[in-house]
Amino acid sequence: MSLIIFYDLIRPQRRKNMSKMYYAEMPDAAHDIHDLKVALLGQGFHFYTDAGVFSKKKVDYGSQVLLNALDLERGKNLLDVGCGYGPLGISLAKVQGVQSTMIDINSRAIDLAKKNAERNGVVAHIFQSNIYENVSEKFDYIISNPPIRAGKKVVHEIIEGAFDHLNQGGSLTIVIQKKQGAPSAKVKMENVFGNAEIIRKDKGYYILRSEKL
Repeated sequence: MSLIIFYDLIRPQRRKNMSKMYYAEMPDAAHDIHDLKVALLGQGFHFYTDAGVFSKKKVDYGSQVLLNALDLERGKNLLDVGCGYGPLGISLAKVQGVQSTMIDINSRAIDLAKKNAERNGVVAHIFQSNIYENVSEKFDYIISNPPIRAGKKVVHEIIEGAFDHLNQGGSLTIVIQKKQGAPSAKVKMENVFGNAEIIRKDKGYYILRSEKL
């Protein structure tokens, strides 16, 4: 077997493994630090990113659509599930004045998020947690750009667990592409919360919201 043919055979599995790398407790990818300068919610932010975290070279479009769909009440508390290096929770704390708690399974992402919060003048509670495993309190808002490539089971666990971690009247808001399961996620949210709505669509991205009534 030639080297080229062998590489073609292993390449799909390699891509699959790399796509899931950011959903790991201890990524083993070689460090590749980037310094992002980006405008979010009308303000400038600086973020350190690295290999082994989601969307290291830019704040992904789905996160930006989610941010622009949110209008949160100042002083309320928010949980950012799967925070990555922190663009959602940090920008919402700084611009909309919420009290951000940020969690991720990825230890490298958590280290970056802590540095990025300090770098952008934001006080936030940031810690490692596999979904809600280490979360004990309840929140007014839960948001997530869920790790789609980690599988449907993980996305549904984020939706299911949100109900018990929301205050009465609180809401879960997530972003998912239509082609990556937004319709089924909406059905799941309806089953868990008794309600779900599409509050925004943008280039195939759906922003879905459910309230704990």
